[in-house]
Amino acid sequence: MSEKAELLKEVDLVLNPQKELDANYLIYVLLSILFAVVVLFPKIYIQQQIYFTSRDIAKLKSEYDTLKEENRLIRSSVESIRFKNQILDTLF
Repeated sequence: MSEKAELLKEVDLVLNPQKELDANYLIYVLLSILFAVVVLFPKIYIQQQIYFTSRDIAKLKSEYDTLKEENRLIRSSVESIRFKNQILDTLF
C-alpha cells in the first residue's frame, strides 16, 4: 500500500507541481510594482497639471472675451455720448 501511495504522490507532483512563493518572488513583485508606480506617477501628474492649466486658460479666455465685448459696448456708448455732446454744443 505504501508503494502505491508513494507512486501516486510522485505522479501527482509531476502532473501538479507545487509552486512555492519564496523571498525572490516577493522582491520581484514589489520591484515590478515600484517600477510601475515610478513610470506612471509622473505621467498621471503631468496630465493632471495640463488638465487644470487648460481649464484655467479656458476660464480666462471666456472672461477675456466677455471683457472685450463689454469694452466694445462701452466704446460705442462713449462715442454716442460724444456725438450727442458735439451736436448739443453746436446748437446752443
